[in-house]
Amino acid sequence: MTLTPLNPAMAATDPPPVMEARRWIAGLTFPADRPLINVSQAAPVDLPPLALRQALAEAAVNDPNAHLYGPVLGLQGLREEIAAQWSASYGGVIRPEEVAITQGCNQAFTAVMSTLAGAGDEVILPTPWYFNHKMWLDMQGVRSVPLATGADLLPDPVRAAALITDRTRAIVLVSPNNPGGVEYPAELVAAFRDLARARGLALILDETYRDFDARTGRPHELFADPDWADCFIQLYSFSKAYRLTGHRVGAIVASTARLAEVEKFLDTVAICPSQLGQIAALWGMRNLAQWVAGERAEILARRAAMVEGFGALEGWKLLGCGAYFAYVAHPFAQGSEAVCKAAVTKAATLMLPGTMFQPESHDEGQRQIRIAFANVDQAGIATLFDRLAGFRP
Repeated sequence: MTLTPLNPAMAATDPPPVMEARRWIAGLTFPADRPLINVSQAAPVDLPPLALRQALAEAAVNDPNAHLYGPVLGLQGLREEIAAQWSASYGGVIRPEEVAITQGCNQAFTAVMSTLAGAGDEVILPTPWYFNHKMWLDMQGVRSVPLATGADLLPDPVRAAALITDRTRAIVLVSPNNPGGVEYPAELVAAFRDLARARGLALILDETYRDFDARTGRPHELFADPDWADCFIQLYSFSKAYRLTGHRVGAIVASTARLAEVEKFLDTVAICPSQLGQIAALWGMRNLAQWVAGERAEILARRAAMVEGFGALEGWKLLGCGAYFAYVAHPFAQGSEAVCKAAVTKAATLMLPGTMFQPESHDEGQRQIRIAFANVDQAGIATLFDRLAGFRP
């Protein structure tokens, strides 16, 4: 069926990759002794801890405000808690009015980008890129300018500088990276901040997976700069740390002037973030630090298992590994999409091909695969490697 009319920018946007991959398993059944290993999506499947669910239930029953419209930029208590905790952990000064709450981190990105770029403008995205970032820019008629990364998957500020034109509005980084898993060194993030500041651009840093960074201490020093708000915008998600994927709670940290523009977008598309989700996020921030530390330790153990497994898997190459992701090069003659489709039927494993994270002009996507391992325990990871060892497309 042909839709008439259809926005050409929407028509030119690729389908959501995770939904596309789910269609590969539609109608298939997997035996009980060989269940599907689904490493296609980077989202917790376990429930939030019981104490958090109980706090949610208490709010749903006894807090009338939980069911009403709230402030467009989010609950004041949550904004204050983020400002206080972030100021302490990053060694800087962040004020509550420099924090906004959104319906998930994807909305944080779309809100910020709506204040920065319009049709015909350009935004630099390192590749492999997070596909939802690319999809939003495509929908808006904004050109995504791919910044190819090297074998270490780290973007180069010098190469980025060469891509800047008079239409460039922003540079977007994700660290720990989705899909690559790599953690960007603090000095690299600072170099991109310096580039953005010198060229009058915004630097957007998506830190959705900051709670699972393998490093100790601060991941960067950007908030320690008293002038951080002149060019730096941070995005965050509560979905991963507290398993709140269904409640959709994200955050933006930016200048008050930027958030005044963001408010226009948020009021139009959602009016306000979910009250219950914000209540859960605030409760989690105040009560679950030790629990989150345990979650981080488990993810790091799974990361170590992935590194060890690929070290022993003949022909495969681990390109990056961290947070929820392993990004790998496969050894086969076929392209990555064909390999991933074959893995469903021949290895009962669902992965995403690198072509979903690269432009068509980047041939390396044909050799690459993303494996989201956060929902697979160490026994499951061992089974995954057994299957990959015997797999041929």
